[in-house]
Amino acid sequence: MNTLTQWTAARTAVARKSARAVAGVALVAAGVAAPATSALAAPTQVPAVQMAEKQSDKRVDYRFQEQPNIYFCGPASTRIALSAQGKIQSQDELAAKLGTTVAGTASAFDITRVLNQELGKDVYKTGEIPNDTATTDEVQRLKADLSTAIDNDRVAVVNVIGSGTDVDGLSRDFPVGHYVTVVAYDGDQVKIADPWQPVGDGTYWMSVGELAEWAASRGYSA
Repeated sequence: MNTLTQWTAARTAVARKSARAVAGVALVAAGVAAPATSALAAPTQVPAVQMAEKQSDKRVDYRFQEQPNIYFCGPASTRIALSAQGKIQSQDELAAKLGTTVAGTASAFDITRVLNQELGKDVYKTGEIPNDTATTDEVQRLKADLSTAIDNDRVAVVNVIGSGTDVDGLSRDFPVGHYVTVVAYDGDQVKIADPWQPVGDGTYWMSVGELAEWAASRGYSA
């Protein structure tokens, strides 16, 4: 099955799901070096500035936009991150800078590189969870890195692979990888703005431990 056929089938499946449905399955062929990604997407966007709904959380103001095709989760997530700094660029512009292809965006290092090109040297740093399972120290480091980023009005970008389950018990499955953004935290939970999420404002909450497992073998920019 070619990429266009996969995308069309995936979009049709998503359209039939309810507001509590699982948000997408990645079907693009793998083959890029980890941490890497490819992911399905719906092409619509929510242009308004989004804010977390919890009153006790720490959050970042940002402008959400869904990815327009199956492999633009990297450019879409980078755009969301830059929007928190008042920098709005098209996903096509960012894809060119990231080196995004039909196989996706190769690495979290590319996300960090482009964010720092736009915002200044060493504003973002890349963290890695190199093995298939996150250690306790890696979970705590991820939590610290995400909270520091948000406290400094930065949206973090996380490269995930496989399945992750949100706090409502919904499983989100990206077998060959995906990029999501983290826009708020509340204790041991973080709010994810997912450019593939086709429902509502594109967000859901997840525990930091679950996110660390979802990102295991990949990396993140924070």
